[in-house]
Amino acid sequence: MTGAASGSLGVTLALSGGGVLVLMLATFAAGVALGRHNVADIAWGLGFAVVAVVSLASSAGHGQEARRVLLAAVTVIWGLRLATHIFWRSRGAGEDPRYADLLDKAKGNRSWYALRTIYLAQGALIWLISLPVQVGMFAGRPLVPLLVIGCLLWLCGLLLEAVGDRQLERFKADRANHGKIMDRGLWRYTRHPNYFGDACAWWGIFMIGCGSWASLATVISPLLMTYLLVWGSGKRLTEKRMVKTRPGYADYAARTSGFLPLPPRSR
Repeated sequence: MTGAASGSLGVTLALSGGGVLVLMLATFAAGVALGRHNVADIAWGLGFAVVAVVSLASSAGHGQEARRVLLAAVTVIWGLRLATHIFWRSRGAGEDPRYADLLDKAKGNRSWYALRTIYLAQGALIWLISLPVQVGMFAGRPLVPLLVIGCLLWLCGLLLEAVGDRQLERFKADRANHGKIMDRGLWRYTRHPNYFGDACAWWGIFMIGCGSWASLATVISPLLMTYLLVWGSGKRLTEKRMVKTRPGYADYAARTSGFLPLPPRSR
């Protein structure tokens, strides 16, 4: 990477961070007005879309044009799909139990505590996880096999997310399933097809962005995303709540893979 490209990358990193900060502050204001902070989940997907658009615009004249557009497109598509899904899912709902539990720990003003621990923390994660997008805009000629694998992995991840979310949505919409455990479709093979799809999509984005030694260092992005989905605020917290509130979930967990899609185990 040349000196000029390095300087432009620094500008892109700063502008992306600024864009995410503005988004999270605006979302925080909306959360305070609505009296619920689960709106931060909508901003999660939107934040990555903002980074992709800002990075594409600020990196003009650098990198490889076709790959830059592709990298921005796959990130925006992933982010907008997730944000749209969460928006429709949370309409008319109250506060997310995760955030309610977190805010119960607040010492002092709950809104300022929410700003620090929810919005600003998520904004920092968005900026860090999106490094393959920002750095990839300045990468040189891509390795075609890696680019193809990355595109296929991203597509598989997106489909797993979308199909899994749709199956769960239809299951919950049927009153006959009230109180039951979703163990059909993709949910028969993994307890979290949407989280697994998320991880696949970001490993794919990382591969699409690879084109230099600097971009290899951004492997921290899919590693961090996978960690969050499995051991952070994703699978771990979801299952902790499900075990307490859903009879039969322990039996479902005993026969169904926790993350990787695998054939169900015998009871």
